[in-house]
Amino acid sequence: MTPGKSTSSPRTAVVIGGGITGLATAALLAREGLDVTVLEKNSTPGGRTGNWETEGFRFDTGPSWYLMPEVFDHFFRLLGTSAEEQLELVQLDPGYRVYFEDEAAPVDVQATRAKNVELFESLEPGAGARLEKYLDSAAEVYDMAKKRFLYSTFASFLPLLRPDVLSRGPRLAKLLLQPLSSFVAKRFTDPRIRQILGYPAVFLGSSPFTTPSMYHLMSRLDLSDGVLYPRGGFHRLITVIASLAESEGVKIQLDANVTAIRTEQRGNGRARATGVEYRDAAGMPAVLDADLVVSAADLHHTETRLLPAQLQTYPPKYWESRIPGPGGILLHLGVRGELPELAHHTLLFTKDWEANFEKIFGKHTSVPDPASLYICRPSATDEDAAPEGHENLFVLVPVPSDPALGSGGVDGAGDPRLEAMADTVIAQISGWAGIPDLAERITVRRTVGPGDFTADFNSWQGTLLGPAHVLKQSAFLRGTNASRKVDGLLYAGGSTLPGIGLPMCLISAELVLKRLRGDTSTEALPEPPRVSEKTH
Repeated sequence: MTPGKSTSSPRTAVVIGGGITGLATAALLAREGLDVTVLEKNSTPGGRTGNWETEGFRFDTGPSWYLMPEVFDHFFRLLGTSAEEQLELVQLDPGYRVYFEDEAAPVDVQATRAKNVELFESLEPGAGARLEKYLDSAAEVYDMAKKRFLYSTFASFLPLLRPDVLSRGPRLAKLLLQPLSSFVAKRFTDPRIRQILGYPAVFLGSSPFTTPSMYHLMSRLDLSDGVLYPRGGFHRLITVIASLAESEGVKIQLDANVTAIRTEQRGNGRARATGVEYRDAAGMPAVLDADLVVSAADLHHTETRLLPAQLQTYPPKYWESRIPGPGGILLHLGVRGELPELAHHTLLFTKDWEANFEKIFGKHTSVPDPASLYICRPSATDEDAAPEGHENLFVLVPVPSDPALGSGGVDGAGDPRLEAMADTVIAQISGWAGIPDLAERITVRRTVGPGDFTADFNSWQGTLLGPAHVLKQSAFLRGTNASRKVDGLLYAGGSTLPGIGLPMCLISAELVLKRLRGDTSTEALPEPPRVSEKTH
């Protein structure tokens, strides 16, 4: 398999990494007829979409926003089922709550477009009508992105030379060159609105001051479509996709740490992947041969650690000019009593908005204090997330992607500096949300830091998500999902095409299938006809 097209039909495949991307890729490849094995270095599947259970609490340890529901449903339909059959989705109302520094009352972002238009009008006269135009633009760009960019491998640019793309060329160029912050500021003056519309850049691992305004399309997702929650938590997605993969014949091997991608030179002078070397649960070296290797692991790790220098498409020098997404300090808190002050999703935004992002992404980084941060309270929606009479909190504090910030632990056992930061964050939430006794009510506490992401997920510079979605790291500038130097080696996941986020990871799995088929189209793959509608 060359980067442009398939020259043979592999019969066996090994997928490196058992996160959502690896499992989804394996399921699609197996349905295509391949004999697929997934090798996961950790003792449980899921990767960043993990979970942690203790004392009756069930914590999601990673993603917690269910956006772009049609992408999930499309993926399930490729496997002959649907999101409706596999998940119980709950509409959140409000979609999320925002506390602003030095503002007396929070703002609840609503579940529907019409209500959000009313909300914006109440915050700034005339903002309702301007939001209508903003969301119309977001919907247009979103539809264009989904039709022409997100599902493209960019193995060929000819499919992009369509009238709908060419006619919008000047506008698309402007949207790519103008930062999101400026795009928003030209339309709205209220700082609260500007922050609400700029925050989606964080979902992309970036800052609104460097993210292209093309990504204002993200506002269609939360302000028009609303926010959903899969009952049972986000690890439910892993359980479902792993089950679907296994039903297709995929073998999932845990505690299997891949140490090298095996290659051989062919008569044409090119190298070809022939399998992987790994260490099994007992730490013993092992080999797995395969016609196709797909790495759903961190791309930096794959390229710089699993391949020899002469076969690296993205060697260490390449990464010197790349920009990582943020690191994160995560807190998993079990809290006694109710917390009505917090919605299912709650955001805390500081007044020094731009300075806050500069500390995370700038030349001279530091941990913001106070910090703009995110809180998820799944027990507001899902009674099984916490024991009766308690609440479940997941807190994410974006920080610089620096493993030196340390690793976390349970009940204060993490690195002292990281635990001190966690104490500061708990105090901030307590003060801003009006929960004076929050610290005293915490019965379960676990912290996670950038050092953990490096150790657990081989994450480049300890980043939470992958390379940030700045201009030079978006769309075809993000790179390729096929090795340029090793035939039969493909990439998937948040660090490659199309980018960051659970929907993007599912699309990334589909792009592997398109590479395998030599499909250079820009649209999503056709869904197979349904034989019959299944019941729950």
